[in-house]
Amino acid sequence: QVQLVESGGGLVQPGGSLRLSCAASGNTGSIYGMGWFRQAPGKRRELVASLTNYGSTNYGLFVKGRFTISRDHAKNSVFLQMNSLKPEDTAVYYCNAQEGRTYYSGGGGYWGNGTLVTVSS
Repeated sequence: QVQLVESGGGLVQPGGSLRLSCAASGNTGSIYGMGWFRQAPGKRRELVASLTNYGSTNYGLFVKGRFTISRDHAKNSVFLQMNSLKPEDTAVYYCNAQEGRTYYSGGGGYWGNGTLVTVSS
């Protein structure tokens, strides 16, 4: 079993930056890839970014180079650096960890409880 705890969300002005953190615990050795999803009210969950143990990354098209995902394997953590934030980035951001051979961009696996990111002036 894997437990995920996110942190770093909050209120930020448009154009600002936030760094989200996700700490994994439990059977972390089974994790193949980790990523971030987000879900805004009334909208479906969407992939923000993912990173596998092999170093492969995947980003949502809306990111346009603004976000960067990284992992610290020693600390069993994954991070999401978000720059040039826009109001449309407002959502609950969820940390995700998967054990499958292929990272499923549709979700699955283990989830954190989410951290709210609000981009507003």
